[in-house]
Amino acid sequence: MTERGTGSDPVDLFIIGGGINGCGIARDAAGRGLSVTLAEMGDLAQATSSASTKLFHGGLRYLEYFEFRLVREALEERETLLVAMPHISWPMRFVLPWQPEMRFAGDTPTARLLGRLMPWARGRRPAWLIRLALETYDRLGGRKILPPARSVDLTRDPAGRALQPRFTKGWEYSDCWVEDSRLVVLNARDAEIRGATILTRTKVVGAERRGDLWHVTTEGARGRQVHRARALVNAGGPWVARIIRETLALPTTEGVRLVRGSHIVTKRLFDHDRCYFFQGTDGRIIFAIPYETDFTLIGTTDQDHRGAPDEARCTPEEQDYLCTFASDYFRKPVTREDIVWTYSGVRPLHDDGARSATAATRDYVLSLDSRGAPLLNVFGGKITTYRRLAESAMAKLAGHFPQARGAWTARVPLPGGDFPWDGAPALAEGLRRDYPFLTERWAMRLVRAYGTDARNLLGPARSALDLGRDFGATLTEAEVRWLMDREYAERAEDVVWRRSKLGLRLTPEEIAALDGWMKDAGGAMEARADTG
Repeated sequence: MTERGTGSDPVDLFIIGGGINGCGIARDAAGRGLSVTLAEMGDLAQATSSASTKLFHGGLRYLEYFEFRLVREALEERETLLVAMPHISWPMRFVLPWQPEMRFAGDTPTARLLGRLMPWARGRRPAWLIRLALETYDRLGGRKILPPARSVDLTRDPAGRALQPRFTKGWEYSDCWVEDSRLVVLNARDAEIRGATILTRTKVVGAERRGDLWHVTTEGARGRQVHRARALVNAGGPWVARIIRETLALPTTEGVRLVRGSHIVTKRLFDHDRCYFFQGTDGRIIFAIPYETDFTLIGTTDQDHRGAPDEARCTPEEQDYLCTFASDYFRKPVTREDIVWTYSGVRPLHDDGARSATAATRDYVLSLDSRGAPLLNVFGGKITTYRRLAESAMAKLAGHFPQARGAWTARVPLPGGDFPWDGAPALAEGLRRDYPFLTERWAMRLVRAYGTDARNLLGPARSALDLGRDFGATLTEAEVRWLMDREYAERAEDVVWRRSKLGLRLTPEEIAALDGWMKDAGGAMEARADTG
């Protein structure tokens, strides 16, 4: 067993967890001049952070729960993040159809208030209240780039063609798309560029305080190691409470509520680029979003999850629920036969005692234990506010690291994001001009994944053959090597389901062939590293 830091200084921060919160904190801390090591037991974004609805949004429905601070912070972040990552995030318009039968969930503060003031409404969502909510949504976050909400005549607007004729009125508002798992990887990559050490497939099996330091034991490809750190950050997501109780062997009264969010991906259901925000008669909502050009993403569910976090699956019952919900709006019913893929993740919400999974807060809680070497436990959070969460985490730890520089991440580009927020089409056009063998779709896929780094990936190639082996669906050896060298990918699933969604286009045989090639290439890389 080796001990990291025995012959040198310990690191300032050791972070457990390679989801968006852990990688966001690693990037922030490294940019402040702190030394950082992060350990993730699997691949980056392997759990919750690759199973979101892929949105930077304020959370329109959270206004019903009077979570104004959370919504304001998230809305303020939308454009801050959009400017910093225009390759993996872009504006989207959401169409919200309305009908008189729409109701609030019975356990929301808004429903209870209206029940007292307007008992004759019987829990319905009146049109004037939705309009007021959208006006509030527009004003809360200081919107500058995104266009404002507007009313929509669904009998004339193209968005109404895919809907049942009974939907004649609605509204349209703005939020942003984000490639969630790429967001995690790019934060980790930027943290490493700024000096952090990122250890994937490395599990923390124990940690204990010894004097003013943490001694953290890990198991990974290089065997068992001990790392020393001045502070420990537990960003274990769904495993955060288990890490406190079992890995750290510390008593705690804090916990998480595991809420399963499941999604289905179907064949393309409509022929425009706007999204739908559907309200159910039970007070719940789902989205229907254009996805990967040829598909539609529908979700999400909210179910309390009783099993292990990594056992989350979209159940047949959830698939039926989402199909039925969407079919209540679309002119053509959505059936199980339309589904091409499903995914499910567990949201680690701070356990605030809410009666239902839908009502549980999406806000985050940072708990600092300073009895000896500091321990910061991260509970909850949402992908839109990850950067603010990281800043808050560093503020909590500031007293222990007076040498750290101040906050810096707002609007600072992630790798490949150094171009205007609306510049992706021009970037793709430039790629096609300089690399004529690229198709329009191929060029845009590379821009949406790598931004300005797409040129570094393509290098001096003059034909597709110069990019090496073709794995299918425009995935080449050059791209896979880039992902292995710079983005921590080791297996085919890392590439086709997290660094991209090419798994929707590749056959099982093609994915197996890619996995075999990556195993061989990874073994060769390790052999060279050992001899070097």
